[in-house]
Amino acid sequence: MKQVRNTQAKTEILHLLSNASSALSHHEIQEKLNGLCNRVTTYRVLERLEKEGKIHKIVNIDGIVNYARCNHCSKEKHLHNHIHFNCEKCKEVICIENIVPEITLPENFTAHSYNFVISGICPKCAGIQ
Repeated sequence: MKQVRNTQAKTEILHLLSNASSALSHHEIQEKLNGLCNRVTTYRVLERLEKEGKIHKIVNIDGIVNYARCNHCSKEKHLHNHIHFNCEKCKEVICIENIVPEITLPENFTAHSYNFVISGICPKCAGIQ
């Protein structure tokens, strides 16, 4: 069995995503790492964490890929088919895991994953907190 390396960059990126209140873009992660690794290494670590079932990707309303920590995934079962809320004002992407849409596809179609992004204004930007 192949042993998985645990690098400082991987540990720090997973820590960032675990403690973030919203999903983070590659750029935001790179800024928070303060030069710990270059952008290519960051992409590779993010890809590896996704394959391990520890994080998932969300494409926001601007087409930017954001990353969030998975709460109930594993390498064997990587499901994150919940809703994501993208604030039009502050641009934060929030996982809303208690809402999972039910999808019915036409015959002979098979879904492997889906990405639901709802855009609007979050409570913080609406002044409702």
